Formats: sequence, C-alpha cells, structure tokens
Amino acid sequence: MRLKYLELTGFKSFAKKTKFDFNSPITAVVGPNGSGKSNVAEACRWALGEQSLKSLRGKRGEDLIFNGGGAGHHLNRANVSVAFNNTGRSFDIDYDEVVLARTVYRDGTNEYAINGSQVRLKDILELLANVSLGSTGHHIISQGEADRILNSSLSERREMIEEAL
Repeated sequence: MRLKYLELTGFKSFAKKTKFDFNSPITAVVGPNGSGKSNVAEACRWALGEQSLKSLRGKRGEDLIFNGGGAGHHLNRANVSVAFNNTGRSFDIDYDEVVLARTVYRDGTNEYAINGSQVRLKDILELLANVSLGSTGHHIISQGEADRILNSSLSERREMIEEAL
C-alpha cells in the first residue's frame, strides 16, 4: 500500500483543482512561506478523518473552504481525495486503487466516499484502522511536530512512542 496522489479542490488556499502525484516512497513538500505546504498536510489528514478543526487551524467547517482572494470568488465547498495503491490488498477491499474522499459544504455538512460510493465517517475510519493508518497516525508530520518531538522530555517521548506502537 502506497500513497498515489492527493487531489484538492477548494480546500483552503487551493481554489482550483490541484493534484499532487506521489511517485516515490518518501515525499517532502517544500516551498516558501505562504505557499500552502501546511495546507497540503492538513488536507491529507482531513481526508483521512481528522475531526479537530483546531488542529486544522480552523474554527468552523467553512474555514476549510477557499474564501476568495485575488481574482478568485469564494467557493461553496471543498473536496479532498486521497488515493492509495492497493494491488497488494492491504485494504480489505477488492480494488487495485482505493480513493478516500471528503467534501465539506459552507453549512458544515460533510460527505465521505470510498471509490466514489458515499459512506459514513465510521466506514473510512474502520478501513484505515485495519491498515494502521489514520488522521492521527505518525505518518504525517505537520508544522511544529518535529520541534515538539525534539523538545519533549524523556517521559513525553516515551508516551509518543508507545502511542505510535
């Protein structure tokens, strides 16, 4: 199982449809301040079921939707899709590619989908739990997380390692 791509439409600073292809086992998102690096990591975590808007630097669901700026108009929804290679059948689903998608509307309504079929959040979380992956997994290191790990006490580090295991 490997991350194939991340597709964003209307999520935070990504007004237009943007697709990130991941062609290698390790990927780093780099760029100047304000280019949207944190938004990419947050989009991935959000699509994997993250429920804490605070950890996504927002207060309401509509804070995740592109709000206009420059020549762009505000949008009414944001959509993020995360695709995984499933040829090894890591996911308990009979598809070579598994696409998890999440959409939020301005009224705060969320929709979830697996390979285009609408599902519940619980279905996505269960699918991810079976492969030990999720929004709180230690596979995504967001802004400030590396410093938090490096500056933690021995007991805090032990707690983080135990949680990861």
